[in-house]
Amino acid sequence: MDAPSASSSSTSGAPLHTVAVVGLGTMGAGIAEVLAVAGREVIGIDISERAAAHAVGALEASTARAVRRERLTESERADALARFRTFTDLQAAADADLVIEVAPESYEIKQQIFRALDGIVRPDAILATGTNALSVTRLAAESARPERVLGLHFFNPAPAMKLVEVVSSVLTAPAAVATVTELATALGKEPVAVGDRPGFVADGLLFGYLNQAAAMYEAKYASREDIDAAMRLGCGLPMGPLALLDLIGVDTARTVLDAMYAESRDRLHAPAPILKQLSEAGLTGRKAGRGFYTYAEPDSAEVVRDALTPVEGARQVRGREVRAVGVAGSGTMASGIAEVFAKAGYDVVLAARSEEKAVTAKTRIAKSLSRSVDKGRMSAESAAKTLDRITPSGSYEAFADVDLALEAVAEDLEVKRQLFATLDKICKPGAVLATTTSSLPVVACARATSRPGDVIGLHFFNPAPAMKLVEVVRTVLTTDEVHATARELCATIKKHPVDCGDRAGFIVNALLFPYLNNAIKMVQEHYASLDDIDAAMKLGGGYPMGPFELLDVVGLDVSLAIEKVLHREFREPGLAPAPLLEHLVAAGCLGRKTGRGFREYARR
Repeated sequence: MDAPSASSSSTSGAPLHTVAVVGLGTMGAGIAEVLAVAGREVIGIDISERAAAHAVGALEASTARAVRRERLTESERADALARFRTFTDLQAAADADLVIEVAPESYEIKQQIFRALDGIVRPDAILATGTNALSVTRLAAESARPERVLGLHFFNPAPAMKLVEVVSSVLTAPAAVATVTELATALGKEPVAVGDRPGFVADGLLFGYLNQAAAMYEAKYASREDIDAAMRLGCGLPMGPLALLDLIGVDTARTVLDAMYAESRDRLHAPAPILKQLSEAGLTGRKAGRGFYTYAEPDSAEVVRDALTPVEGARQVRGREVRAVGVAGSGTMASGIAEVFAKAGYDVVLAARSEEKAVTAKTRIAKSLSRSVDKGRMSAESAAKTLDRITPSGSYEAFADVDLALEAVAEDLEVKRQLFATLDKICKPGAVLATTTSSLPVVACARATSRPGDVIGLHFFNPAPAMKLVEVVRTVLTTDEVHATARELCATIKKHPVDCGDRAGFIVNALLFPYLNNAIKMVQEHYASLDDIDAAMKLGGGYPMGPFELLDVVGLDVSLAIEKVLHREFREPGLAPAPLLEHLVAAGCLGRKTGRGFREYARR
């Protein structure tokens, strides 16, 4: 076959008809499937005949399912299967317009492949690496034609995941990037252009978060089940971080983090020791049948009980009886919590600094209940009974007979301490005193009372009626009985409790806000745009909102306050708030509530 002229070469924008995929593991086979189904001629290459046969079998099975679900016709399936050919020799890539290397994450292996390809492929063919951890620039520099080398990072499973990161090095020709970007779009993917740094956008943000979750578990701060439930229910993520590490592969995560740390020297990227321990023990996750969790068999998704699985009903201590609840505050969180308890049948006293504020908060609850009736979630009679259980008051003296007093006032430690000192004097002996703080030390509130054993953190998430998660924050002084009371209350109000200790951020905010801060740093360093980062995390990480969408909803001032608390407590340089966040807050750009944050919003 004659080489095409330079004017029609692949690097100058010609269509990529024939694509070679080198490495037919799970990712390579998935990429081959995407290409074959989309009409490309696919040359699958793997030194293992078994891997090649497995890739063919996987394509046969997936296309058969597509026919059953009427996504493909039998004729289309036959054509796709005919377009996929497998080989064990790199020479098969000689006529490829594009070669995508998906070999193991090793410079030595990848460089060996790229050097061999230099002597095989046409001068105009594009060479792409599927790495998510290694330097594209380093791989390109050793190629005979570095301008045609780039990164093409698909996400697993490739047929289902929409995101593709197109990675340029300083050596990559813009025409090669444009051609590959067009291909990704033609495949039905969402290409995002990024520069060359370990982890790129999606994994660069994701793996730091996963690493911190592993460290949190290793420190025995919370159980694996509670860490995973907290991030699923508190952030709407499809999987918890430890389950996701098992899916990705603990060894793979360690490799990515090693590469990230080598470049950034940010201690938040230094792999948690438990990742090394599990990797070296062969406990690499689902593929091994055991990682953070234990699975029915290797490659199974079924989690089975092991020595660390919590035993249902194992708690021996019984909680105190709670019939009446006092909620202090008049904002959205206070009214939401009052609504939750009233719906569960509790008599609720909703107290604020004035009768007017308390009545306004009850009116907000009435509107919320009315919306539930309109949507058919509850009857008008049930809504009326719920509202009748709520008594507004302009004085905390109304808490004299409650069994649980729960504050949801300003996130200011001195304000909370003064309130707890007041509750200590008003509330009857045996009443549980709780704070909804999201970042302040619960023990500081407890020490403002004469009964610190009765104090606990109950961190609800906004909006409280809809969000299932409650972080149950026990201090070193909280009694077993009070802790049991909090757990039993969560069950009664149909919330999912997760246990954690009394340290800044608890579970969710301690894992969420460093991730948000790192996203801001990416924009600050002009590595990627707001839109590309948001798209990458939604499409590649399964996040319901991108980091900048979320920051603008939460409020940049609230986010900055939490970042400062985390930095102050953990003293990690990597947790220092990004200067861009501080500048926006100083300028009064606080997000949706002010009409401008990272983006601008229409005024209502």
